[in-house]
Amino acid sequence: MSQVSDRLASLSPSETLAMSQKSNELKAQGIDVINLSVGEPDFFTPDHIKEAAKRAIEENYSFYAPVPGYPGLRNAIVAKLKKENNLDYKADQIVCSNGAKQSVCNVLISIIGPGDEVIVPAPYWVSYVEMVKLAEGKNVIVTAGIEQDFKITPAQLEAAITPKTKALILCSPSNPTGSVYSKEELKGLADVIAKHPNIIVIADEIYEHINYVAKHESIAQFENIRDRVVIVNGVSKCYAMTGWRIGWIAAPKWIADACNKLQGQYTSAPNSVAQKAAEAAYTGDQTCVETMRKAFERRKNLIVKLAREIPGFKVNDPQGAFYIFPDCSVYIGKTYNGQKIENSADLAMFLLEVGHVASVGGLAFGAPNCVRFSYAASDDDLIEAMKRVKETLTKLA
Repeated sequence: MSQVSDRLASLSPSETLAMSQKSNELKAQGIDVINLSVGEPDFFTPDHIKEAAKRAIEENYSFYAPVPGYPGLRNAIVAKLKKENNLDYKADQIVCSNGAKQSVCNVLISIIGPGDEVIVPAPYWVSYVEMVKLAEGKNVIVTAGIEQDFKITPAQLEAAITPKTKALILCSPSNPTGSVYSKEELKGLADVIAKHPNIIVIADEIYEHINYVAKHESIAQFENIRDRVVIVNGVSKCYAMTGWRIGWIAAPKWIADACNKLQGQYTSAPNSVAQKAAEAAYTGDQTCVETMRKAFERRKNLIVKLAREIPGFKVNDPQGAFYIFPDCSVYIGKTYNGQKIENSADLAMFLLEVGHVASVGGLAFGAPNCVRFSYAASDDDLIEAMKRVKETLTKLA
């Protein structure tokens, strides 16, 4: 009998990828589905970045790169961190991987062992808790609802810490909520972490440039914990390069060395041509980043307005990323054709099958009463999607 490992059996499939696949299946049947489930920009990669990739092919960047990435890319990341974040790193503290997803997983596998606890604020990105399981750690979920803008407090963090706590995963701007921690809020969390010298902070900053407040604030700026912060970032979101698969960490040297060792045994370096494209993204003209940010901000204002017109939806005003995460609890427990909506996963499936709008139920994000809608779509699609959602919800009894 075929039997997968216990490690794999403990993992859940990715709900975001599953909803996207289901949406594509309906589209293949000729159904007009508006897909607001995907977490990627709908823009094309800027031309100067594509040109750099073409040059890399012509210049025969077709061989294995150093495991942590080409020096040119790592130095470009070091320069970006200094210029944009006022943070000092050396190239040997940077490890480039096959997307920020691998970067997070590398860190967790490198520092977490059986029974180690990882604090994960909820709502959380779906893969965090699965990666902690993969590392044989234990998830400690700290819940922050819409009434606190989906952000945990220092008191909540302190209460969750035990002698077994090894890491905190913090995502700002957040997927799925779009919430952004201010400098003052981050300082409050940093001051708690400072009292517990064995805790590493994994700061997922992949949405750094899709930010509608002042400049991005990193928890790595605080001296009292800087040597225990791992920044995770990449080119996917801000440069519209999701398929190029380049993410990276900026980390204490011992963690960078550990991730380098781990990566050397199971994927080696990321794609050589994609690395040269990413280097051009960091060293080239940054106008494209601001152009996309402005477009996302305009769409955010549009979809928040439309979602707030849907009876029963509680919608906060996200300050970053490209998601809204309305509390839809008023619809949980209602029925359609005798089928009960038990949770937000059921609600998302109902909206897809009946309303032909793809979203992702918040159950997978640790928020069973919320639904995530991506607004990485055209204005026309957003208007039509919210119209469909509003009309479809009236069918619930």
